[in-house]
Amino acid sequence: MIVWINGAFGAGKTTTARELIELIPNSTLFDPEVIGGALTHLLPAKHLAEVGDFQDLSSWRRLVVDTAAALLAELGGTLVVPMILLRQDYRDEIFGGLASRRIPVRHIVLAPAETILRERIAGRDVPPDLPDGEMRVRQWAYDHIEPYHTALGSWLTADAHLVDTSTQTPYETARYIAEAVRTGDVPVCDIVQTPQPTAETLAAGVLLFDEQDRVLLVDPTYKPGWEFPGGVVEPGEAPARAGMREVAEETGIRLDDVPRLLVVDWEQPTPPGYGGLRLLFDGGRLDADGSQRPVLPGPELRGWRFVTEEEAADLLPPVRYERLRWALRARERGAALYLEAGVPV
Repeated sequence: MIVWINGAFGAGKTTTARELIELIPNSTLFDPEVIGGALTHLLPAKHLAEVGDFQDLSSWRRLVVDTAAALLAELGGTLVVPMILLRQDYRDEIFGGLASRRIPVRHIVLAPAETILRERIAGRDVPPDLPDGEMRVRQWAYDHIEPYHTALGSWLTADAHLVDTSTQTPYETARYIAEAVRTGDVPVCDIVQTPQPTAETLAAGVLLFDEQDRVLLVDPTYKPGWEFPGGVVEPGEAPARAGMREVAEETGIRLDDVPRLLVVDWEQPTPPGYGGLRLLFDGGRLDADGSQRPVLPGPELRGWRFVTEEEAADLLPPVRYERLRWALRARERGAALYLEAGVPV
């Protein structure tokens, strides 16, 4: 498993993690900052200059998941990961990727009082060889206090086990965490487990409409970005029935009728993705009385909304938007379309 220690800069994540690996048998420290440092040597300087934080690099988030999985395959036991995560979509991407590899995550936030936090930042040791290091490092930490409180006031408190470290030493905090992990007081994060594909996949999505013919998009917890309700078709399962099953699992909406096919889209393999066939079905209009509305919160969805075709262009990746666009044309014409990479053939 992974014990992920979150918290603002100055909360004591790394020092607590070092104490914790002495208390949890067969545990190893994994600091994802090492990956961020490596990427500064691997990626072009121009590209790095365009991002303000290495967490904004998709390669960093992917490598965190892959490295953690590789370390656990090599060593077994427990990985203790001290790393700040303040963006919910990044948390979803990383924890969802770990869940897809069947790696449970216990999420802990060290939450000292702000006065204590600022005192620790002011007294933090800064490497002397950094140009303007002291001013830059401390200001970086101060600048992240507000985003930390924003996350704490929204999704982070509900997602993680909070530990007030205002009056505790790192050892005392580590001892508390070790006991809480052992007894199960820190639960495994409730995030859906979607296995990583090992070959081309067949996926079925279902378009659902409101009385204004706006289409339903959902925001999954286990991957970044907006999507149609749906998912991968299981072996031996009819694609339309798979779409109905996924709609029920994700949203709680149960469709009475088998949906009509709108498009078949071949998604080209783009490493590390395998691509495959993507089907979109017409699930029809939902009841105007509001009885058919997605049920939240749940383990699979963070949010949902009905959008116009124009609004969808700002939410969906380009190929997925093209798939939607042609599905809407097929719905108007009453005839299914065959696409390749979002383009009719």
